[in-house]
Amino acid sequence: MSANRRSRNITEGVARAPNRSMYYGMGYQPSDMSKPFIGIANGHSTITPCNSGLQVLTDAAETALRAGGANPEVFGVPTISDGMSMGTEGMKYSLISREVIADCIETAVQGQWMDGVLVVGGCDKNMPGGMIGILRCNVPAIYVYGGTIKPGKWKGQDLTIVSVFEAVGEYSRGRMSKEDFEGIERNAIPGTGSCGGMYTANTMSSSFEALGMSLIGSSTMANPDSEKTDSASASAKVLIEAVRNNLRPLDIVTRESIENAVTLIMATGGSTNAVLHYLAIAHAAGIDWTIDDFERIRLRTPVICDLKPSGRYVAVDLHRAGGIAQVMKILLKAGLMHGHCMTITGRTLAEELAHVPDTPRADQDVILPIDKPMYAEGHLAILKGNLSPEGSVAKITGLKNPVITGPARVFDDEQSAMNAIMEGRIKAGDVMVLRYLGPKGAPGMPEMLAPTSAIIGAGLGESVGLITDGRFSGGTWGMVVGHVAPEAYVGGPIALVEEGDSITIDAHRQALELNVPDEVLARRRAAWRPPVSNYPRGVLAKFRKLSASASKGAVLDADE
Repeated sequence: MSANRRSRNITEGVARAPNRSMYYGMGYQPSDMSKPFIGIANGHSTITPCNSGLQVLTDAAETALRAGGANPEVFGVPTISDGMSMGTEGMKYSLISREVIADCIETAVQGQWMDGVLVVGGCDKNMPGGMIGILRCNVPAIYVYGGTIKPGKWKGQDLTIVSVFEAVGEYSRGRMSKEDFEGIERNAIPGTGSCGGMYTANTMSSSFEALGMSLIGSSTMANPDSEKTDSASASAKVLIEAVRNNLRPLDIVTRESIENAVTLIMATGGSTNAVLHYLAIAHAAGIDWTIDDFERIRLRTPVICDLKPSGRYVAVDLHRAGGIAQVMKILLKAGLMHGHCMTITGRTLAEELAHVPDTPRADQDVILPIDKPMYAEGHLAILKGNLSPEGSVAKITGLKNPVITGPARVFDDEQSAMNAIMEGRIKAGDVMVLRYLGPKGAPGMPEMLAPTSAIIGAGLGESVGLITDGRFSGGTWGMVVGHVAPEAYVGGPIALVEEGDSITIDAHRQALELNVPDEVLARRRAAWRPPVSNYPRGVLAKFRKLSASASKGAVLDADE
């Protein structure tokens, strides 16, 4: 193996003796100095089920790296549980954790001059945060997803975390018994692993297979299963070869591989958060990618997977049906993926999929044939109009008619909106406006799973619209539009909406419109003043000051 960048740093000359001494203090030998030093960014924590099963994967990767002739260096990265912080002040830290994770990986890998890095993560922001960090460092790298959770069970019904949020709305409206409410609450999360539907964690991990940065077949495995541990070991072995061959992330992550990833997201009915995160991933890679590219991919990509939240099945069902590999092979055969794109194994995507059947098995209905899709076009629509001139994101699958015009019900915080839903003050035909919840306004752009699930639970999912400059959980569905940009805090048009104004959401026309005369909006703008932030210092203040628009991924290092 050729000299690695660590060995060049610490073995050239007598002046490097202090550097070597630090390693000898940890048990290293002189012979170790010619081996590659490979970091393991370990997301294990006992904060959340998503991450509490990661240590065994880190241990397996560490063992495989050492057996393969590398020096593993384990360091920690934090996580925030979206499911636990949802609806609380803590949710403001969720998107911020994406940036903190990326910063931790960049700092450790570059500061310690590592030759490669294997990232192990579970909860939603672990994936984009890890990938952004990987791309900034651009040393050989691989992503190891912690794995999905298995579905909970109550009275024969499969449960996910979203089942609990929707049960809140049903129980509050008298549509569910106390027995069932408590049964769902206690049984929805049966063990370790990330939320089970095609929510944000599974969306991002699945897309990393298509991106070329995770092993094929690894993203739909369940965390408790032995194959997940075996996959972590296999990932470490592949990474050693990538280090040996100097195969770097920016050799793999290209505009075309991002197209592959976004195509996969559309085909599987993935999370709205993927729009925000792939804008940020492309930015980290220095790739020209805009919010309009998602609409371009959507129009050509059918939804061919019947997955929660708007479908029937969860990730373990998808895994048994053939997994992401089967979905990608169908898309590749249809000419919707770039098969020549490189993967972390050193083989192309087409080569990785050569053994996969061209069509899905007939004995399952999780993955559908390309000529019999659930929907002819993708589900993540980019809406624009005088209410969102920079764009907004709507998830339009599962709706009979994704069009509504109704009176605005305006809320400047999440809790007051939640109270209005729970108290029955929101009626069919209303369009809820939740604002000052964007990257700068909240700050942190929290997810609105609590109010959107309460709407579903109240039986209003098809008849009430909701727009926000905040985000949605990957588990959200309904007549909802998020990421409205520019956000209210910077004076975007959403700040000018008043109670009772007519608003139109029209996914067919990709339109989000405030039906108020321009001269009236001009008067309101002249009178508008930005609110005073409640966060003068600390990480929330930093995010408020530095964050770019949601239409640019809410990154913190955007070009001026």
